[in-house]
Amino acid sequence: MFKHTAALVGLSAALLIGTAGSTALSAAAPKKAAVSAGRNWSLVESANPDGTITVGNPNAPVKMTEYVSYTCPHCAEFHKDSTAALQQSAIPKGQIQVTVSSLLRNPIDLAVSLLVACGDPRQMWTRHNAFMATQDVWIAKAEMFTRDQQQRWFTGAVPDRMKAITTDFGFYATVKPWGISQAQADQCLSSKAAIDKLMGLQKVAEQVGVPGTPSFVIDGKLAEEHDWPTLQKDLLGRIAAHRSSMS
Repeated sequence: MFKHTAALVGLSAALLIGTAGSTALSAAAPKKAAVSAGRNWSLVESANPDGTITVGNPNAPVKMTEYVSYTCPHCAEFHKDSTAALQQSAIPKGQIQVTVSSLLRNPIDLAVSLLVACGDPRQMWTRHNAFMATQDVWIAKAEMFTRDQQQRWFTGAVPDRMKAITTDFGFYATVKPWGISQAQADQCLSSKAAIDKLMGLQKVAEQVGVPGTPSFVIDGKLAEEHDWPTLQKDLLGRIAAHRSSMS
């Protein structure tokens, strides 16, 4: 279940060379959970200054950071498997707060991460979920591209490469329903400040010791689990322990 990535050391430089990844989409977000009583904490979300996204109760007893890659199939699988329990139950109930940090395995990850961060920051979580939930659709497009097309993703100026990826995968059409014009998307894809934020996240991942994607830090400690079935047991145990301590 665990997708081991290339070493993160020196990733900032490696990213500008890239690795052959594959990466196109519908702007669908997971449905919001109905909460029978109390506050729906899934509506409390923020785009953080460091480039991460956080959703949930800031005073939740369990806090988890997800390290994910938009082109990692195991990350998309985790997203699909965990949506019902996390996004439609534990997060809305205030039991868990989740932060998502983007790990970059290739230039396609960089393009998607820049588009997720583009536009209204209040929709960043929606954009993240949409790209993850439809990964299988837009990844499949990679099979149609020629070697010459793909070469454009890995060579030349970074803004030109990001625009080539966004054009090839149809991402301009993807982000349009979120009020992001092509001109605005191009500005985001060329933003040195946004790229620097993402490079900063890679350094943090190195310091934490993240070995690949998906990986998780729970309550400040790097977890051994990398798939939803085993991670769910850990999270449920922590929630139960908190309940017990409060009784």
